[in-house]
Amino acid sequence: MKTPQAAVEFIEEQKKILADNSECASSSYNMGVALMEQGKLDEAIGAFNDAIGNSGRMFEGWVNLGYIYFKKGDLNRVVEANLKAIEIEPRYARGYANLGFAYLQMLRTEEAIDALNKAIELNPDIVQAWSNLINSYLQNDDVAKAIDTGEKLVKLAPDFALGHNNLASAYFNDDNYDKAIEHMDRAVALGFDVHPELLKRLEPHRKA
Repeated sequence: MKTPQAAVEFIEEQKKILADNSECASSSYNMGVALMEQGKLDEAIGAFNDAIGNSGRMFEGWVNLGYIYFKKGDLNRVVEANLKAIEIEPRYARGYANLGFAYLQMLRTEEAIDALNKAIELNPDIVQAWSNLINSYLQNDDVAKAIDTGEKLVKLAPDFALGHNNLASAYFNDDNYDKAIEHMDRAVALGFDVHPELLKRLEPHRKA
């Protein structure tokens, strides 16, 4: 991330380029990124929309719009933006991962599962997609698939604390308290702030 002064100077440089060539999509996109980093989200939306309007292949602009709309709490627009991104670039795994997370928040569970599985198919290293898929299966009352997904995740990324936390929740839902405690303790050891209610519910099941 640029320093505030460097970001201001960078934005001014892009404005000069755009003054000479208002259809320069890359400059509009670059300006949008800089404005987004400064927290000027409404201005960034305008810049990304300009970039998109001047380049039919600017899927990155749609992705960043999705991020901004998530910050604003507008999940419908998050979905719309990421659908546009994967329409332009069908093999963009992050777009599917973002879609899956939005659908999960909206309780559109089957759509979340489909999108997250597609993200993992395209890029198995997106650990957040695996983690959200665990929660999607739990939301769908499919504990077996949640556990299977969680075990694959912690094998892929053994130091990913959120993965252990979500797997602990899956085992808790399966009444497998030993495994739940094992993964909860691992999440805590990795610095994750496990929900106090889960800690409380598992405490009586600890072996002396």
